[in-house]
Amino acid sequence: MPEQKIFAGPRIRRIRNGKGLTQTAMAEGLGISPSYLNLIERNQRPLTVQLILKLAAVYEIDPKELQGEAQSSVAALKEVFSDPLLLGELPGDQELIEVAEAAPNAAAAVIKLYRAYREQAGRLSDLSDLLVREGRATALSGARLPVDEVRETFERRPNHFASLEDEAESFISLLDPGDDLSGALKAWLRREFGITVRVLPAATMPNWRRRYDRHSQRLFVSERLSPFDQLREVAMEACLIRMRVAIAAEIEALKLSSDEARRLARFELARYAAHALMMPYQPFLAAAVRSRYDIDVLRSRFGVSFEQAANRLTMLSRPGSSGIPFFMLEVDNAGNRFRRAGAQGFPQARFGGGCPKLPLHAAFSQPGQILVEAIEMPDGAEFLCVARTLEGPQGAFAERPRRTAMLLACDISFMDEVVYRAALPAGMSASGQSAGGGPSGSTPVGPACRVCERVGCLARAEPPLTRPLGLDEMATGLSAFDFQ
Repeated sequence: MPEQKIFAGPRIRRIRNGKGLTQTAMAEGLGISPSYLNLIERNQRPLTVQLILKLAAVYEIDPKELQGEAQSSVAALKEVFSDPLLLGELPGDQELIEVAEAAPNAAAAVIKLYRAYREQAGRLSDLSDLLVREGRATALSGARLPVDEVRETFERRPNHFASLEDEAESFISLLDPGDDLSGALKAWLRREFGITVRVLPAATMPNWRRRYDRHSQRLFVSERLSPFDQLREVAMEACLIRMRVAIAAEIEALKLSSDEARRLARFELARYAAHALMMPYQPFLAAAVRSRYDIDVLRSRFGVSFEQAANRLTMLSRPGSSGIPFFMLEVDNAGNRFRRAGAQGFPQARFGGGCPKLPLHAAFSQPGQILVEAIEMPDGAEFLCVARTLEGPQGAFAERPRRTAMLLACDISFMDEVVYRAALPAGMSASGQSAGGGPSGSTPVGPACRVCERVGCLARAEPPLTRPLGLDEMATGLSAFDFQ
């Protein structure tokens, strides 16, 4: 097996300069010619084993210093150049290695500056949210990745697309599926377009949920998916064909800035259309009202998953025929956000969704259990929250399953209309107050630590932007960050 060549020119140059040697003096000490040392320093010749041993003996250098030094800097530089502000400027790996090796101090400074920039950008975003809550709009903006642009666009608007709802109802009338929507969709795809649907083993489709082969006219769906998710994938493909004009019109109305963003939006709208097909608007709304928005009853009645039924509840905003204005949030156990949506747009200004005390995070300790809690924001706004974990695609024995948690919430004033009211204190009224006018019994939370001024919070992860730190060597509070 050939040994890996070690090119360490910039490091040799730094060693030489650090010892105040000329190339001639160092070359004489190593027993090589100055011209050969010059080639080594310009990375035109690799270090030999004999030369590495000579360097270690003559200049007392650890051979490990001559290899792998720049790897951590290269990874950090990749993160820097992947920022949307530098879109299209990403250098190749070799160029990043050259930067990290030739100018390690400059590379470290760039990384440090970028991390400070990201920290300040996060603080500005939190401050902007705080000003919006106080009724002072801001014009703060910055470069965004297409996925961030699409998420923000969908989160700001109501999670309701009237044209797709109409198209879904028309499609349902055409299919006349009875109790077998999956069979009706497969028959329609085969009859109208010659497309057959096949469920393939995970070994055959290791990296895909769904794949359409145009040449063989076959739609492949992974067996990793639950039957509910397999149905959604087939419905999405059918909707992309049947509703392509309506979906294209909705994408145009969103006024996204790039082709990649429009492709991502197309996927999201196809997902919306699939839910509208699987859970037709009027029957679903009627069932939701009759069951008092019991998600388990709805999932059973319509043959869908908990996530699909809960997601559909955020879409019931048809004028003159609307349901409770639910909003939802989905995260993983590391706190990464996957989706936020709402019947009236996700209430970022009032609710935030970044508080570690939300039942959303507690759900991971009780997988599959529904947690119900009333929460109170610093401004007095109260919400009824329902949280539960969701299982992702089925993994093999040795694979760790993907698990996320979903929070479905609405204003506390709607609590008497939902079945989950039974899990709240008996004396709590729809105003959030106890029957005797005392404390509401709601859990005090905040929109996010940086904009929350609750004192003595055990869950606090960061100090608030709006208060100076209170550093007192004689006394410390319960919170990790005391402030004045």
